[in-house]
Amino acid sequence: MRRRSGVAARKAGLARVFLFLVVLVGSLTWVAAPANAYPVDPNWAPPPTVYIPATGQTIDRLFLDLWRSGGGSWSYGNPITPELTEPDGRVVQYFEYARFEYWPNGDANGNYVTLGSVGSELGAPILPRRFERSRSAPAFMATTEARAWMPLSPEDAARRAVAEPSYRYVEQTQHGVWGGFRQYWEATGELAYLGNPVSEEYTADGVSYQVFERGKLQWSEGIDISLAPIGTELVQRYQLPTAPRQQGGIPTYDEALFVPPLAVPDPAAPPVAPPGGRSLVISLSQQALWAFNGNEVVRTTYVSTGTEKFRTPTGLYFVNSKIDSQTMEGVLGGEYYNVPDVPYVMYFTDRGHAIHGAYWHENFGNVMSHGCVNLPMDIAEWMYGWAPMGMAVLIVD
Repeated sequence: MRRRSGVAARKAGLARVFLFLVVLVGSLTWVAAPANAYPVDPNWAPPPTVYIPATGQTIDRLFLDLWRSGGGSWSYGNPITPELTEPDGRVVQYFEYARFEYWPNGDANGNYVTLGSVGSELGAPILPRRFERSRSAPAFMATTEARAWMPLSPEDAARRAVAEPSYRYVEQTQHGVWGGFRQYWEATGELAYLGNPVSEEYTADGVSYQVFERGKLQWSEGIDISLAPIGTELVQRYQLPTAPRQQGGIPTYDEALFVPPLAVPDPAAPPVAPPGGRSLVISLSQQALWAFNGNEVVRTTYVSTGTEKFRTPTGLYFVNSKIDSQTMEGVLGGEYYNVPDVPYVMYFTDRGHAIHGAYWHENFGNVMSHGCVNLPMDIAEWMYGWAPMGMAVLIVD
């Protein structure tokens, strides 16, 4: 059925994999912010539990960490049962494509949170005796699937590889994988994700399947390779509870819940503003800026001013020129710099000190510059339009 070991299979097998990897990278980005990054609210914490409306189930703590870091619903599907405690003490939860397991004392390999061997557990179909001589379509399909689970000797695998050069035999499980299924399996981490193949590829009702230790792949003409709902199969076999639960106060899953909110300087406790209309006050010790309209704070942000060698000068200054974009180049303190297309530049001294956007870093709240005041890009764009020529700029320690 599936004879697509070339470009077509690669497109089908890897289109989903690419998205899986994008999601994986994205989720890891949210989990671990770089050191000395833009300050975040110290009182913030991500939710320990989220609600999945599609299935009416929740994902909690360690299982939530595994689900998010591994690609979420693209890799495992959504949860379809609550957490269940097995007789051996394991806590498990079934997802559409997988089963998560928590071992309170660690499993045989010392792991506490693992993916269950749902493929191995699925096993070959048990054929009724009446199928032995039956020529019906159901009997034929069941027999075909059962044969796919039969171990393959190295000699038989070698003969199969002659007929299909992409065939790769895995001695540990005595099965092989080829074509688009092989490409998908290899691109998603082989043993680390799906595990090794525990069946050969087989066809049922026009769909090609192959079972792996921790998952099952499927493909049909005109539809890309995807994960089959093996978790759902086992839930139905074991007649496990799937009734939706009440959401209550549990937040609906959204990756935005795990993005730390950026902290801003306290608008209620700024330094005293210069008298008059619009003005800025910049604190070097706090690496913070307050924008005033009269005595009212209209916006606050963290900034990056000059390092100790290039300390931003304190005092009262006024915006003397505005340039929407400029390449800044020169030698300062024996250091050469060349920064192209610096945006939203507002000079406030006659020695080259300016307030401007900084697209090359997000380390605001820390000193970074050669004496200028670096702003986040959105703040810089807003301020460039808001600030008039001659606006007061007060820089304090």
